[in-house]
Amino acid sequence: MLKAILITLAVPPVGFLCLAILGLLIVRWRRRGGRALICIGLAGLTLLALPLFSDLLIVALEQNLPLEPPPDAMPQAIVILGGDLTRTADPPNVIPGFLTVDRMRAGVALYRRTGLPILVTGGTVQPHHPPVAAVMADSLRDDFQVPVTWVEDASEDTWQNAAFSAEILRKQGIRSVYVVTQGWHMRRAMLAFRRAGLIATAVPTSMEIPIDPIVWDFLPRASAWGWSYYALHEWIGCAWYAIR
Repeated sequence: MLKAILITLAVPPVGFLCLAILGLLIVRWRRRGGRALICIGLAGLTLLALPLFSDLLIVALEQNLPLEPPPDAMPQAIVILGGDLTRTADPPNVIPGFLTVDRMRAGVALYRRTGLPILVTGGTVQPHHPPVAAVMADSLRDDFQVPVTWVEDASEDTWQNAAFSAEILRKQGIRSVYVVTQGWHMRRAMLAFRRAGLIATAVPTSMEIPIDPIVWDFLPRASAWGWSYYALHEWIGCAWYAIR
């Protein structure tokens, strides 16, 4: 929980907002430093609100992914990474969130093409909630009529998704897998699965297509902050995984 809070506060755009607030708090005593923090914070918030900038960050993440399996190591299983959960007023009270459903749909389509067994992975993301993988397994069974062979429900992040999944699959003699997640999350997932010793083929739920910018892409938009957050979170994660 503490790790998630720190990441949320540190990664832009929230990180830039924190800088601006800090600048406001200290400007009375440190006028030059306070003004500098305010300017940096506001400039960063403005830049990350531009769709042009957020799109560039996302598209760059999705380049050069291993979308084709190696001929000498065809995948033997499908790994669907867990994401978010959504609370509901009616039982079961917790269901897969938007990101998770997107991954599940792509995984189901792949299962119906290949017939390969499915592993879902994702631990507890909030106290008093079931593990993401358990919710995914129930939804795949009840909503998609698709069986889940393995449930990995102890991992807390993408690195552990890969490490704990690899441990389960190695016991079954599986060394090559399809990995299903969003395109912008895939680069970090590939780093983690390769480090875990698996041959991973990327199956992104969708991919952003580079397009020529139009005038609206240069105007700030609230939705761009969300995409900028996802992208910068992934770039920072990739850098950390590369040196881990």
